[in-house]
Amino acid sequence: MTQSAPTPRGSLFTMMALEFFIWGAWLPLIFGYLPSLGFTPTQQSLILNAFPVASIVGMFFSNQWADRKFNPEKFLAFSHLVGGLAILGCGFTKDFTAFFLLMLVHCLLYVPTISITNSIAFANMRDPEKEFGLVRMGGTVGWILAAWPFTFIFVNWDAVAAAKTSGFVDWLGAALANPLSGDAAKAATKWTFIVAGLASLALAAFALTLPRTAAKPAAPAGSSLAWLEALKLLKHPFVLVLWLVTLVDSFVHNCYFSWTGVFLGTPVAAGGVGIAPNWIAPIMSIGQVAEIGTMFVLGATLKALGWRTTMIIGILGHAARFAVYAFMPESAAAIILIQVLHGICYAFFFATVYIFVDAYFPKDIRSSAQGLFNLQILGVGALLAFSICPWLMQEVYTNAATKAVDFKGLFLVPLAAASAAAIALALFFHPPKTAAAGSAAATPH
Repeated sequence: MTQSAPTPRGSLFTMMALEFFIWGAWLPLIFGYLPSLGFTPTQQSLILNAFPVASIVGMFFSNQWADRKFNPEKFLAFSHLVGGLAILGCGFTKDFTAFFLLMLVHCLLYVPTISITNSIAFANMRDPEKEFGLVRMGGTVGWILAAWPFTFIFVNWDAVAAAKTSGFVDWLGAALANPLSGDAAKAATKWTFIVAGLASLALAAFALTLPRTAAKPAAPAGSSLAWLEALKLLKHPFVLVLWLVTLVDSFVHNCYFSWTGVFLGTPVAAGGVGIAPNWIAPIMSIGQVAEIGTMFVLGATLKALGWRTTMIIGILGHAARFAVYAFMPESAAAIILIQVLHGICYAFFFATVYIFVDAYFPKDIRSSAQGLFNLQILGVGALLAFSICPWLMQEVYTNAATKAVDFKGLFLVPLAAASAAAIALALFFHPPKTAAAGSAAATPH
C-alpha cells in the first residue's frame, strides 16, 4: 500500500467488529455458566486460563509469523476457521475435558489474531494516531452487538406465548418482562458459544477480502527472533514501567469481567444488584457504548494531555468503578451508570498502549511488540485474575455458613491495585518527548 492510498476504513472497521463480537459473545456470561455445569473452582480456572495461556504462546510463536513469515490475512482466515469450529463445540458439551480442550484450541488460534488485526489495521493506515481510534471502534461496536441478542435468547417464551399478546409492542413488552431464571437461564448460556462460533466462521471468510498486507521480508541471517528483539526493549525504564503497570491494569480489568456478571445477577438480599439474567450482558455492554464516544476523542485527548496523563485517567476509571461497587451496592442506578467508565478504562489505557507501541517501536518487530504488551493484557494479567478470582469469590470472600459473598471486601482488592498502578505510572513513566526519539532510544543494540 502506498502512502497516498486512502485507508480502507470500512473493511478494517468490519474486521474489528467481527473480531471482538466473537470474544464479547461468550466472555461476559461464562463466569456464571461454568459453575452451573458442576465444574470446581480449579476446573473453572483451567478453562478460563486457556485464554491467557494462549496469549503467552502467541508472544513466542504466532507473532513471529505475523512479523516476518506469514501473510496476515491468511493467518486470520485459518485461525478463525478452526477456532470457530472449536468454540462452536463448547456449546454442545458439558464434559469438563471436552470443554477444556475445545476452549484451549479456540484460544490458541483466536488470541494471536488480536495482535494481527492491530497489525493489519496499522499497515493500512496513513495516520495511525488519528485513525486507529475510529477503526478500533469497530471492535467496540462488535462487542455491543454480541450482547444484545441474548436479551431475547434468555426469554421464557412459554410465558410470552401464554400472555396472548396483540401487536408487536405488547409482544415486545411480554418478552422483556419474562426472562428465563434459574437452571433454564444457565442452560441457555450455551448459545453464547454457538453464536461466537458462527461469527468466527464469518470472519474466516471475510479475512480473505481484506486489503492484502504482505508479510515482511525475512530477517537477515543471524538476526534475533522478533519476540526476542521485543523483549530487549524492556531494558529501557519507560518501557519496563509501562509493561509492569499494564500487568496490574490487566488483572484489575479481568476482575471486572470475573465478578460483575455474578454481582449484577445476585439477589439484593444476598448483597448483589438483582438484575434479571437477560439484562446482564446488555448492562455490561453500556461500557462499550461509552467506549465509542471515548474513541472519538482519544486522538485529541492524547494531544492535549500526553501519554502518561491519559493512561492514568484510564487506570483510575477502574478504581472509581470498583469504589461504587464496594460502597454503593444498594443503588442499582449507580451500578448501571458507572458502567460508562469502561470506555475510559479501555480507550485511555489499552488502546493508548497499542498506539504508543506503534509510535515508539521499530517497524520490523511491531507485531511482536504488540504481543509483548498483549502478553500482559491478555496473558499474565488475565492468568493471574482467572487463577485467583474464582477462589477469592467462592472461598475467601464467601461465608461458609450462609454462602453469602462479601462483595465489598472482594471489590476492595482491585480498587487498591488500580490505585497503586496509577501512582506508579505517575511517578516512574517518563518516555522520550517524541515518537521518533522514542523509536531510536528503544531500538535494541
